[in-house]
Amino acid sequence: MEAILLTIHLIVAVAMVATILLQRSEGGALGIGGGSGGMMSARGAGDALSKTTKWLAIIFLANSLLLGWHAAQDDRGASVIDQALEQELEETDSTLPDVPTVPQDGEG
Repeated sequence: MEAILLTIHLIVAVAMVATILLQRSEGGALGIGGGSGGMMSARGAGDALSKTTKWLAIIFLANSLLLGWHAAQDDRGASVIDQALEQELEETDSTLPDVPTVPQDGEG
């Protein structure tokens, strides 16, 4: 399920970036922006791209929330460090080694 959500998230993100870059600049920043031609009228193309961007943003946000919820429900452990410590304990013997002692004077 997580792989499907991540794939959808990636596709929506790329599509949203593309639609944002296709939109005509309304501010005229630095004199760059769309020309006088287009596939539809300038207003119609702008409205379609704006609506597309809005819906892609809604899908992106909803998918982000689903991914967050899925991560919170995941029961693999609290953190990567906890998982590593647990794995290390499973791989080693569960018995502790003998504690070395210092010999008394005269023993030896």
